[in-house]
Amino acid sequence: MKQVILVREDLKMPRGKMIAQCAHASLEAALKSNKLNEWKRKGTKKVILKVKDREELLKYYKLAKENKLTNALIKDAAKTFFKMPTITCLAIGPDKEEKIDKVTKELKML
Repeated sequence: MKQVILVREDLKMPRGKMIAQCAHASLEAALKSNKLNEWKRKGTKKVILKVKDREELLKYYKLAKENKLTNALIKDAAKTFFKMPTITCLAIGPDKEEKIDKVTKELKML
């Protein structure tokens, strides 16, 4: 069991902003999941991966939905760093590693 969080590289978010966005994504996806208790029992593994831009992030959002994986696409509200609402990251899972890897296997860690 694991969860992956995909983060846009093109936004060049400060480290704290990026961490906050990843936390939003992780929590939102976890709360949606019917596998939360199993994931908790197995250690709540999380892996942060990078995508180059919005288009690539949306491609993985579509693939996650097509593969019936729990997901959470995060749009920042533009109250601090961004000047306008901006899609920043995507959490996929928690789910079985094999199911998530089928969708995200070619992505690199951040």
